[in-house]
Amino acid sequence: MQESIKQTKKFYSKLGFIFMFGTIGIYAVQLIPMYLAAAIKPEWMANGNISLLISIVPMYVLGMPFLIWLLKKLPASAPERHDISVGWFLAVAVMCYAIMYCCNIAGNILTTIIGLLKGGMVQNVILDVATSSNMAITFVYMVICAPIFEEYIFRKLIIDSTLRYGQKVAVITSGLMFGLFHGNLNQFVYAFGLGVFLAILYVKTGNLKITIGLHMIINFLGGILGVLLLDLIDYERFMEVYAGGDIDALMQMMMDNLFGWTVYGIYMFLLFALVITGVILLIVFRKRFRLEQKETDIPRGRRFSAVILNPGMLVYCLFWVGMIVLQLFQ
Repeated sequence: MQESIKQTKKFYSKLGFIFMFGTIGIYAVQLIPMYLAAAIKPEWMANGNISLLISIVPMYVLGMPFLIWLLKKLPASAPERHDISVGWFLAVAVMCYAIMYCCNIAGNILTTIIGLLKGGMVQNVILDVATSSNMAITFVYMVICAPIFEEYIFRKLIIDSTLRYGQKVAVITSGLMFGLFHGNLNQFVYAFGLGVFLAILYVKTGNLKITIGLHMIINFLGGILGVLLLDLIDYERFMEVYAGGDIDALMQMMMDNLFGWTVYGIYMFLLFALVITGVILLIVFRKRFRLEQKETDIPRGRRFSAVILNPGMLVYCLFWVGMIVLQLFQ
């Protein structure tokens, strides 16, 4: 067993360093074009759409493929493949949304508390990106590219290479590395929760198309539909008036845009019903998501030390924790 733990630490250290090198590569292919653009065409960086394209195109064309190339060098074995019915897919989609929404509330509470302690709001990075860029660019970035690449990397490649150490270890590894990779507290909390659930689904089905489809639905609801509805009620203007404390002006603004607020109210009601339904489904079908425990799995008391307390994973985790802390105080 001691030799097995030692080999596990060695593997996870290699995995951590691969992700660290991949992260450096992703940052490099993003930052170099941005610095060049700032030097040659500074007006481009003042344009939210152009600056976003300069950042994400190199990431998905060069950075992510580089990380995939590194990860594919690891030995891997995919879970047994199973298909699911359309009805069950819709059910797990509702559960996914409930998990994401509840975790997002928890993340917002944490960032609000931190904001109060530091004397200023914590920047919501993903909301800023979604509301400041062209909707078509946001759609391609958040609904197509991100789910495909992230599911392939954080579900398939990570789980296929770590499943031999136990389903629970593989699932937590997938969720943790996925959450940290987002680099900010707002996203870490719900990305971790959602990542764990998607990892369980991949372990159970071995079908990456399922998790990609679910990821696309979640990103569409949050990054596209949610932003469109915020535009419908002129959310930025509403918050400005709210911050000014003029209740009469606030009420007048809502009355002037009664249609928008009616649609938004209906959406919030349906969303709340969706979350409640998802929570109920998670409770009712919880036994379906139980993970197997084998004799060859890492013992419970040794998992943290084997998976995290090794050079590579410590470097990876500490780097992203540092990035999250830095983002909190920007």
